[in-house]
Amino acid sequence: MNIKDVSFKRERPDVCGDAHPKALLRAIQEDGDYLLKLASQHVVSSDQFSANTMLQLFRLAAKYEANPSRFSTSLQGKILISAFYEPSTRTRLSFESAWHRLGGDIMSITDRSTTGIAKGECLADVAEMFNNYGDCVVLRDNNETSLEEMIDSLRIPIINAGNGSDEHPTQALADLYALFKWRPELTTTEAQDSAVSIGIIGIPDKMRTVRSFIKSLCKFPDAVKELVIIHDESVAEQLFGREQREQIEQAGIRIRTAEDLDSVLPELDVVYINAISWEGETFNTYGKSFSLSAASPLKPDAIVLHPLARGAELDTDLDHTPHNWYFSQARGAVFLRMALLTCMVQRAERVIDVV
Repeated sequence: MNIKDVSFKRERPDVCGDAHPKALLRAIQEDGDYLLKLASQHVVSSDQFSANTMLQLFRLAAKYEANPSRFSTSLQGKILISAFYEPSTRTRLSFESAWHRLGGDIMSITDRSTTGIAKGECLADVAEMFNNYGDCVVLRDNNETSLEEMIDSLRIPIINAGNGSDEHPTQALADLYALFKWRPELTTTEAQDSAVSIGIIGIPDKMRTVRSFIKSLCKFPDAVKELVIIHDESVAEQLFGREQREQIEQAGIRIRTAEDLDSVLPELDVVYINAISWEGETFNTYGKSFSLSAASPLKPDAIVLHPLARGAELDTDLDHTPHNWYFSQARGAVFLRMALLTCMVQRAERVIDVV
């Protein structure tokens, strides 16, 4: 990894996790080659990102966040096709906000019934049309195979913005960006000495955000002291699928499961909680017996992450406590997606080496 030894004076975040990104900028040495390699690439899975590539994306995101007015024309003249066939607030708006903030234009589709798909048009033909109309596609579809059906016909890059219960790779990037802003030393040679215990309240085999987050964590094993999967007893046999547990163990990350939330909370530095899993045309809610509130026995300096939207599992009384990093997580997703989009449409050279 392109890292350097850094002595950290930890910047105490304000309530709601608004840590300044400059500490992350200082922690990661710039290497633009990794960003240039993202040009015209499709983003399908968290597996495709190396640790080095992620670090460089985080550095560029931090650069954008530290000085947003410095970068406003990187995507001028480029058009994004925003195709969201499943309900979305944060993901769709953060992608569109990211594109607008860099000066690009957007065509947005939010209902497949208004497209040729409703008449029986195949996705390969839709992809051919997209080639003529835009420079990048962001797709959310509850059909896990839609990306595969389109990619062979696409000559412009496409981003998986959540496909069924499979993956959500850019959410995982945003999750790690929030984590590393909280503890920049986790990106350096000091990572092993500063490793954190991470608890995940969710089901890797059912939740695309959890699956992609774990895949990304596996690229930074020195940063993770232990990974604890907290779950209802009723889903114990459904936790892992498609060799997920083996991937964690092969990365060298210690893993265990737990069913009693309050008993493990005092041990955790980071708590990642989710409850919703999109499955087919609807969603299911898991972990109904688990919830976090200001009364939960969290470590005093522990942070809470949540991909949002939330339900009863995350009480609003946590919003105005230092544990709240989920709002910063959502805000940072805009800058992370700005970084990724810049690279994918061959504009990275405009921002590399820019202070």
